[in-house]
Parts: sequence; C-alpha cells; structure tokens
Amino acid sequence: MDRNYGKWFLTKVKKAIIDYGMIEKNDRIAVGISGGKDSSALLFILDVVRKYSPFKFEMLAVSVDMGWGMDYSPIQKYCNELNVPLEIVETKIGPLVLNVRQESNPCSLCSKMRRGALDSAAVKLGCNKVALAHHADDIMETLFLNLIFTGRFATFEPKTYLSRKNLTLIRPLIYLEEKTIKTIVGAKKLPVLENPCPVAGTTRRNDMKILLDDMENIYPKARSNILAAMKRKNFFI
Repeated sequence: MDRNYGKWFLTKVKKAIIDYGMIEKNDRIAVGISGGKDSSALLFILDVVRKYSPFKFEMLAVSVDMGWGMDYSPIQKYCNELNVPLEIVETKIGPLVLNVRQESNPCSLCSKMRRGALDSAAVKLGCNKVALAHHADDIMETLFLNLIFTGRFATFEPKTYLSRKNLTLIRPLIYLEEKTIKTIVGAKKLPVLENPCPVAGTTRRNDMKILLDDMENIYPKARSNILAAMKRKNFFI
C-alpha cells in the first residue's frame, strides 16, 4: 500500500491518539461496532493505523445485539476481510427499555446499558481499552444536549479511565467531522446496517444535529467556530 494512503484523514486520527496517549504498545483494544457508518469507519481506520504506523496493538470487534433481530452477517464478512475477530453480545436491551419500561427518553438508559454490556465484554475478552466511534460532530451535539436539557457546559472526554473495570475508553475520531466519516465510508464501500430501533431519527440527539445544520445554513462557519472555541478553552482537546 502507498505510504501516503489515507494521509488526509490519518493525520488527524494519529494526532488525537498522540495528544491523549490513547494507544500504547501491546494494548488489546475492543472496538465497539454498532453496524452504523461511524463504527465501520473506526474499525477500518484503526486497521490502517495498526498496519501503517508505529502504534502496535491488538484489536477485536465487539457488537452488542440490542434484541431487534439485526443481521450481522455483513459485519462478520467485513471483520473476516480485515482479519479481526468479532464477538456478538446477545441482549434484550432494546425491548426492555422501550416495551417493558416504556421510557419517555429511552436513549439515555439504552446507551448506558449498551455501554455496560460492551465494557463487560471487553474485560471478559482480556482487553484493556475500548474504542468508541464518537467524532467531532458528536462532541458538539453532546455539548448542546447538556446545555439545553441539563444546564451544564459539558461533553464527553477523548479518553476516560474506568477504575471499577480497569478499562480505558478512547475516542480516536474526535478530530474528524461527520462529513469526513461519510466520505471514507462511501469511498471504501464499508458496510452500514439499517438501524432497526423504532425511535431512530426521532431522538433529542437528532434534534441537535438539525439545530447545528440550521445554524450552519445561516452561518457556514458555525460548526468550525464552535470547535475552535472549544479548542481555545481546552474544553475537550
């Protein structure tokens, strides 16, 4: 492979890894794979990183089946092509949250339970780190969610240590915008599964995405300036 391959996005990913010491020698990383475009891109990018950079680590893919009957065969095929083991964790989290508990705001609880299942699987598989596919747009959406609904100026950290499980969460894509992720997925024809969740596209997070789109339509530099402001205040980087 050409050594300059992917330089246009790998530079930002490697900078994030270096800035936060996300990956160290002999790490065993569980990559969270939901079937969406972001996680498919994350697996592809980390595979390139481990092959064509000084970062030496093991990785495997972990998918938490939410109980909606999703077909993971495209993801299994994709992982086989990359020579990455895939572990599918069977749960009934989706029906439990929506049908049994009938949560009015299901996404928060669903996310916590899914993350708990992912983290537990990572520990069971002997991993010391979990890689999540959050990108720059996710950071802004989370910021606005907290501002509007909780009155807090906060978003997630690029790297978080979970002392109870002796596990570190890393987010190598934090310097990449969602439009870059879409470009990578389209160019490499990465698998993207349809989200079977009944509330997909109707959540508060989706509202924040629309809000940011509306802001950018009025002022084209809105997203880049919000990120720049967060950088200057060392808010998340």
